[in-house]
Amino acid sequence: MYVRLATHEDRAALPALHTAAVEAFGPDGYDADQVRKWAKADERSPDDYDVDATDEHFTVAVRESEVAGFGHLVLDAGEVHAVYVHPDHAGRGVGSALLAELEGYARGRGCSVLTLQSSLNAAGFYEKAGYERVGESESPGGLAVVEMRKEL
Repeated sequence: MYVRLATHEDRAALPALHTAAVEAFGPDGYDADQVRKWAKADERSPDDYDVDATDEHFTVAVRESEVAGFGHLVLDAGEVHAVYVHPDHAGRGVGSALLAELEGYARGRGCSVLTLQSSLNAAGFYEKAGYERVGESESPGGLAVVEMRKEL
């Protein structure tokens, strides 16, 4: 497995990967209706993933010749926006590798603190990576989330 910058061509794989991750892991924190709304299986498109944005950083993990996960950092906000791993590749270090790359990139660009809004099912993953819970809120989509931060 390796992690690299996402390319314009990678965008085609991201909607299905995103939806599969939500459908597989979302039930660990949310009810079926919340997961269905979060998954938005019929609404996601490659255009939702602006891998070319200059103020954002998109990475993908490649495993067994396919995109196994993606990470998204909004540097100006110091925010990890997303780390998603396809369920076929879960438990193999893909998410940890993506998060480490995002953190390394942020450090290299002078960022000393990262924040994120974790889904309830992913909070333990971020805690293991050194993030601390600082509160709870609601995502723009109406899901309960855990506000987290980490000093780099």
